[in-house]
Amino acid sequence: MFEIVFLGTSASAPSVYRGLSSQVVMHNEFRFLVDCGEGTQRQILQSGLGFKRLNRILITHGHLDHILGLAGLLSTFMRWETIDQLEIYGGRGALERIRDLLYTVVLRGNRPPIEISLIEVKEGIFFEAEDFTISAIPVTHRGADCYGYLFSEKPHRPFLNEKAEQLGVPQGPWRRDLVNGQTISLPDGRLITPDQVLGEEKAGTRLVHIGDIGRTDNILEFCQDADVLVIEATYLDPEAEMAAEFAHITARQAAQLAQDANVRNLILTHISRRYREHDVIAEARAIFPEAMVARDFDFYQIKNGEIVKYGNILNNPTHFGIESST
Repeated sequence: MFEIVFLGTSASAPSVYRGLSSQVVMHNEFRFLVDCGEGTQRQILQSGLGFKRLNRILITHGHLDHILGLAGLLSTFMRWETIDQLEIYGGRGALERIRDLLYTVVLRGNRPPIEISLIEVKEGIFFEAEDFTISAIPVTHRGADCYGYLFSEKPHRPFLNEKAEQLGVPQGPWRRDLVNGQTISLPDGRLITPDQVLGEEKAGTRLVHIGDIGRTDNILEFCQDADVLVIEATYLDPEAEMAAEFAHITARQAAQLAQDANVRNLILTHISRRYREHDVIAEARAIFPEAMVARDFDFYQIKNGEIVKYGNILNNPTHFGIESST
């Protein structure tokens, strides 16, 4: 299961209702901040997410509206000492700019009080946990080394509670060992194998997050059959030429990608102040009827390929399991 909170959904500059690009993707105990536009730390506080375990940051590219918030965030981390290590992932060009921002502007040559690792990504898997991976997807935007990110759960075999009950398998470590593929011995001496209580293998949930992008044909294979695609919709179709000039896409192009890639759910973000939200939705839904436009503090929970919980956490934070903490 993946969860995503949109902290900032505006393009290029903040608006009254939208902050600059930033999202938090969560999987069990893991939390990843994707991009960090100006004002992100305030959005984190207002959301109730807090800073705990928010020590891994994925940067899509080095434009200022996606990285300026790192300066304030680092300053907060240094002052409050909520973490002792910060990992920032991104392409070479983005990391060079981030290095200048953090070491020249924020630290001004001083040694940081926390360990900072700037980790260059290339196409493919760069982070692996027990049950999911994160892969870097090269995308075309202004400048080199721009990336999107694929969060992918590993295939798994569901535990069949009814079968376990029929076989008399107690709750606790016996069931845990079976889920982990180990044969167990019950107190009565019977041996139970994983095949007796596990179902057919199922593919894990796949969440594709694309930042700014100027073309979609070269990422089609990466998005194929994704459960959720998060992607920009900076322009509308009447200004498609301007979108191409600045290496962005329209809501129509984003929806066409979702349709062509057989994506199950489409969430649009990076919305320009020049457009009304319902116009963005209308253009996308003419092609992909299930398209949604994210707002600041929207929460999505994706489980077994479906969006099973959705809403705005400011309206009811406890409903989404958000506990305010720093």
